[in-house]
Amino acid sequence: MTEKAGGDRPVNSSVNRPADRSEEGAAARARTEKTRTEKTRTETVPTPAGDARITWHSAREPRAVLALGHGAGGGIEARDLRALARALPATGITVALVEQPWRVAGRKLAPAPKTLDSAWRELWPALRGPGLPVVAGGRSAGARVACRTAGELGTAAVLALSFPLHPPGKPEKSRAGELTGVDVPVLVVQGARDPFGRPGEFPEGTRLVEVPYGDHGFAVPKSADVGQEEALALLTDGVAAWLDGLAL
Repeated sequence: MTEKAGGDRPVNSSVNRPADRSEEGAAARARTEKTRTEKTRTETVPTPAGDARITWHSAREPRAVLALGHGAGGGIEARDLRALARALPATGITVALVEQPWRVAGRKLAPAPKTLDSAWRELWPALRGPGLPVVAGGRSAGARVACRTAGELGTAAVLALSFPLHPPGKPEKSRAGELTGVDVPVLVVQGARDPFGRPGEFPEGTRLVEVPYGDHGFAVPKSADVGQEEALALLTDGVAAWLDGLAL
């Protein structure tokens, strides 16, 4: 169900623009940046494991919240999380990027899964604060947290980005049960070259968007016939289409 982003509009690239038009353009860009900044805010949430942090990317007229946790090897600066935070507010989805306490504290190693799950539970009231349906999700370890806690928290649906189906080179150590045990709609978005599980390895019936050439971080090689921005557009378009089909 991978779809290419389309509808590119031609850009007027006239060379001889007057200086005042350039100044107007700079002012417009500054206003756009200010508006974007004003719609983004951070919130600190205390948990037994330490402070967690939510960065809210708010839609003007939101219909749901998409809460996304990061992986065990990085934070909310991941390219897929950032791409969704940029793209989805325009579709009515407020994106909440969640930083676990270990990351906020500057530690380099993630704690045990039960500690991650506990912190996510503590964050849930804040994520429900806007009074909207919450779709839980994340990338890699964050996707596993969302799956494990979906039932008890009343998640509307689960978005699993780069789900680590198994450790690299060890397909016998499958974590498929975490996906198949979720009783709400689940979408997996997986890179075609992900060593933690390629799209064809997932259980039959899994709803999945494949990102061509993508690795575990959705990076595509420069030699690929799909560029990095196009790959990310496929990701965001696929997620947006799935969210549009949910009864939120």
